[in-house]
Amino acid sequence: MPSAGKKVFFEDLQFNVVDNVYEPAEDSFLLADNLKVIEGDTVVDMGTGCGILGIIAATKAKRVVAIDINPYAVRCAKQNAELNSVAGKISFIQGNLFAPIRMRTEFDVIAFNPPYLPSESVEEDSWLRQAWSGGISGRDVVESFIREARNYLKPDGAVYLILSTISNIETSLHDFEGTGLRASVIAQQDLPFFETIVLLKAEFDI
Repeated sequence: MPSAGKKVFFEDLQFNVVDNVYEPAEDSFLLADNLKVIEGDTVVDMGTGCGILGIIAATKAKRVVAIDINPYAVRCAKQNAELNSVAGKISFIQGNLFAPIRMRTEFDVIAFNPPYLPSESVEEDSWLRQAWSGGISGRDVVESFIREARNYLKPDGAVYLILSTISNIETSLHDFEGTGLRASVIAQQDLPFFETIVLLKAEFDI
């Protein structure tokens, strides 16, 4: 069973979020509400955190690969999968972006709520800080993800990516186009202090 922590709920699913693991927030739920997974899909939950997106996907998907660079997150997500009775459908891997996945392995859905906030701090990184800090521009991890995503996507698959208006959405749309994927904003939510979070969906331009 999961160790004690904050409890988060989505529909009839329950998640325990322990220390050093990102707690689902508005961005997580915007993606969760708009993630389209059908029976038989294979899914990558990149930056799984407490496992919320991977577990939601696993209620329908054939198979989910949940990846996080944070070992505490991988452990937490695995425990939450057991709590929600989908552990048998999810593989949990500690690693950086697509590095743990073999080339030529393709998925129907790739979902990522990345670290997208700009951060100029030079303080030592913590596991929790890595969940939100995207470097000085806020785009360090996002750009690496976009460059690689198409290599792991089936021809009729889709990439779902959360971004913020403070980390240059137009650049991400252009970057996807440069890899041969057509991306558009499919959902958004206004936050305090003049920030809007958006969900991009990218697909091959067939």
